Amino acid sequence: MKISAILNLSLGLSLLFAWQIQASDASKAQKHAAKIRSLELSHATVNNIEIAYKVIGEDDKPAVLMIMGLGASHVLWGDNFVMQLADAGYRIVLFDNRDTGDSQRLEEFGQPLIWWQLLKARFGFDVDADYNLDDMAQDSVALLDELEINRAHIVGASMGGMIAQVVATNHPARVSSLTSIMSTPGFGDHLPPPSTQANEQLQNMANDKVDNKARLRQLGIYTESMPRQIMAILKSGDRTEAVKTISTPTLVIHGVDDALIPLPHGEYTASLIKGSKFVALEGMAHNMPAEILPEILSNMLQHLKAADQTALSNTEASESRL
Repeated sequence: MKISAILNLSLGLSLLFAWQIQASDASKAQKHAAKIRSLELSHATVNNIEIAYKVIGEDDKPAVLMIMGLGASHVLWGDNFVMQLADAGYRIVLFDNRDTGDSQRLEEFGQPLIWWQLLKARFGFDVDADYNLDDMAQDSVALLDELEINRAHIVGASMGGMIAQVVATNHPARVSSLTSIMSTPGFGDHLPPPSTQANEQLQNMANDKVDNKARLRQLGIYTESMPRQIMAILKSGDRTEAVKTISTPTLVIHGVDDALIPLPHGEYTASLIKGSKFVALEGMAHNMPAEILPEILSNMLQHLKAADQTALSNTEASESRL
């Protein structure tokens, strides 16, 4: 495993600023923001962790569970992106991963000494982690239980994509479809590492030494959770063999210009999942820029609706045989 690749994941925090996606129609963007922000966060204790969440859309619509990335709360999905999915006829479940946002913070665990843990991993020793991606995936499924949602479309970005892959691996019966955005099944030696141009900045962010911490918090970025979540990724290792078992309808979206998790990671993810669709988008890096958003949404909605139609056809076929 390229250990430097794990540390460089924290570049995503600076790049995620671009995720505050705005509609080209300013009035529409304002309506979207007002609708989402008028909904109070709810809290539930699931998998022994208090998770903050909100649900947008009608109960009888197909559910979409959206899982955000490293150190980031649900806010970073962007009001416009979320509302366009809801307006297309879906019930959107937004939540903050453990250790971020308004979910339970695990600061009592303290901060891992990252350089030491990376050194241990480099020489083949187990790293110490307070939780791993399996735990975070279980949080997601337990939240679905709390909401009495039997099946959902699972959408994840960056580390959230890793968690979504684990949900599809460990709980296939709960997954209507999988959308993995700018993510990876792991950081094996056969895949390229991230760019190292911002190494000093990354070290500072991973060690919670940033001048604009208050601004980051306003945007929904929680730098103090980063070291623990980096360890969760590292502890989970290369998940190639597990990802090969995914059989749910899968869409993999990746930016051609992604310097954090380079394009071959997305290509490799899609190659592991039989029947998956891979979409590489020009002009997209480790972000979801406004000009690319219509193409992202178009691909996602085609994917979600196709999975819904297949599920309906299978149900009708089963009923006709009874």
